[in-house]
Amino acid sequence: MKRIVIVGATSGIGMEVARLYIAAGWRVGVAGRRVERLEPLRELAPDRVVIARIDITTDDAPEALMALVDAVGGMDTYFHVSGIGKQNITLDPSVEMRTMETNVSGFTRMVMVAYNYFAEHTGGHIAVVSSIAGTQGLGVAPAYSATKRFQNTYIDALAQQAHIRKLNIMFTDIRPGFVATDLLDGDNHYPMMMSVEPVARKIFRAVEHRRRRAVIDWKYGILVFFWRLIPAYIWQRLPIKTRKK
Repeated sequence: MKRIVIVGATSGIGMEVARLYIAAGWRVGVAGRRVERLEPLRELAPDRVVIARIDITTDDAPEALMALVDAVGGMDTYFHVSGIGKQNITLDPSVEMRTMETNVSGFTRMVMVAYNYFAEHTGGHIAVVSSIAGTQGLGVAPAYSATKRFQNTYIDALAQQAHIRKLNIMFTDIRPGFVATDLLDGDNHYPMMMSVEPVARKIFRAVEHRRRRAVIDWKYGILVFFWRLIPAYIWQRLPIKTRKK
């Protein structure tokens, strides 16, 4: 039986992807800060689902992750969804630093543990949910954009390192556009908002097909293509912002 550990499964994309893996017959370990929200997942298949409380911003998170891996009976795929993001046009320092702590320090802490685990075993698959926001810096969300670019680059670097070391580790960098989850729950309207269920299905297929990168969905694929063509001096003059509902 194949085994996956999903960190960040208490809501949104992580929860929906976990449901799909449970339905597919995998043995699934799910984790997040609000462990009570994971109980409905365990109830779907009590003999195959293990839950754990993990706060990726704490120093004991690596030990908690390894305890979950042991409880699952090993790990073939590590799926990292945990992250935060918020518009911060006034550059509130608490928002910026909290975003860095979660999306950079916490992300690195957990992905590094998974990488080392697979390096010491027979290999495996690391999949992470980053964002199209890593493509260009968005003035309405500076820290979020920067941390997503970090995630993209970190996975690229690990993929190269795995090749250099001849490790059997595969990577999938999933880059969604705006998805209607708790992360974007607020008083702003976001363009081309997607529902979480179809997004989760596309992510599931991308991971199962072991795609190296996957922009979700095709509309955002076109958008990102053109974003990359915009010179920096033009990009910084674009009035990109959301509007009130």
